[in-house]
Amino acid sequence: MKYYPIFLELKAKDCLVVGGGKVGARKAATLEKCGANVKVISDRFSSGFDDLKQTNICLEKKEYEKKDVNGMFLVFAATDNVDLNQQIKDDASMLNILCNVADAPQNSDFLLPSIVDRGDLILAVSTSGSSPAMAKKIRQDLEKHFGPEYAQFLTMMGNIRKKLLSSGHAPDDNKAIFYTLIEKGILELIQANDEININAVLCDVLGKKYLYQDLVSSRSDE
Repeated sequence: MKYYPIFLELKAKDCLVVGGGKVGARKAATLEKCGANVKVISDRFSSGFDDLKQTNICLEKKEYEKKDVNGMFLVFAATDNVDLNQQIKDDASMLNILCNVADAPQNSDFLLPSIVDRGDLILAVSTSGSSPAMAKKIRQDLEKHFGPEYAQFLTMMGNIRKKLLSSGHAPDDNKAIFYTLIEKGILELIQANDEININAVLCDVLGKKYLYQDLVSSRSDE
């Protein structure tokens, strides 16, 4: 295996993107969605950043300087200048900061996979830089199989788990409950938007205090 797969906690971490094109905009948007403190540096910004002006992303219109990488958790070199990207990579490496270089997997400390985002379900696909087109094709196939119902299902299951733990249920006992819900086809009921039968299953397994709309209207960490 060429790369070590990992899901990284970026909440409140400082991340730098250098580059104001479409690639930089995509990277910045994904980082911000993960809760990172994102700064983007560029001497010009494409229209791809128009929708990002209403976010917490910091857009700084200026030329890149070596000091810009100081204190960063991750750095992304996403300019259209090969030499500048190399300079950013070198500056980050001098400070032991991991850097991703756009369109240069051989010169990156880590690669960005093709992602299927279904809330708490995240499917990441990588071809180790050999064929981004194939990674995209696999991602598209996965998107057809794993629909938005998975996000609702996992939100519901997370909130059920929280309620059970708060009421004193042992974690090992909870496993049997979760398996029962899955075996009773609750995921398929969510996909069919069959709220009546979803609540019937919840009532049968957990009792009348567990209602579908309540369980999907709030996050499990609230």
